[in-house]
Amino acid sequence: MTKYMDYMISPHPIRVFNPAVEPARLKIKSLSVVSAGHLPGRTMQRADATFEHWAFVSITGGEGYYQVDRGEKQRVPAGSWFCLFPGATFNYGPDSGGYWDEYYFSVEGERVAEWLKEWLPNPDQVKRASFDDTLLHKMEMMFMLIDSGNPSNLDRAALQLEALLYELVSQGDRAEAGNRGRFALQIIEDLGNVLYLAAEPEKIAAKHHISVSTLRRVVHEYSGYPLNEFIHRLKVAEAKRVLLNTDISVKEISEALGYKDMFYFSRVFKRITGVSPRIYRNRAGM
Repeated sequence: MTKYMDYMISPHPIRVFNPAVEPARLKIKSLSVVSAGHLPGRTMQRADATFEHWAFVSITGGEGYYQVDRGEKQRVPAGSWFCLFPGATFNYGPDSGGYWDEYYFSVEGERVAEWLKEWLPNPDQVKRASFDDTLLHKMEMMFMLIDSGNPSNLDRAALQLEALLYELVSQGDRAEAGNRGRFALQIIEDLGNVLYLAAEPEKIAAKHHISVSTLRRVVHEYSGYPLNEFIHRLKVAEAKRVLLNTDISVKEISEALGYKDMFYFSRVFKRITGVSPRIYRNRAGM
């Protein structure tokens, strides 16, 4: 990671991630992360910009504009994301005298063509999303993987980025869900999206305009578990994935998943899986 000041871009420190990994060492050839970054408080605007790779830009604060090939100038409020891609000219950035907080990921690979064909429509349109703390945590986790210098972690970052983009696209689909089954699925998916936070039932219920008791009933009907137990099981499932695929310590995993006490997290993990996190990782290694 390169962290530095560039007052042409922002009055705040910016972070830029450029993977130092030989392409031949990557196991996933159809998709790779070229670069990534976090530009908080960005003030710089771009005019007639062109790009060699696809980039996905998320705006989590501030506002501005986005224009493709001198077409309609679209508004970019906080909670928006848009694409930058080869073969077009872009004008974009925060409003004059304003700012925005930007996360970006640049990628290359034939997998992008599949996205465009199957589930990423209208790449020249600004899209709205719900950039809560969960999505921010996911992007920070990808930064950690990219910055590790480990080829396997860079592969994992590419796959996690694909999953994140699919999630952003799917948010629009979920907004159209009208029947009870889809409503329940939306709640369950939202619970899955707070794995890296201390889940607060009141906020989840308020987001869906239901009471906490209704939230508990929907979760129990769907999963067969009480709400708190279901959340524990989701987090343990995520912890198992991280234990098997990274070298992140148990303490770091427990903190990232919202457990303030590593020992409490270990007890929950052992109750659900039958073994401690360390034994689980060691057995998998054997």
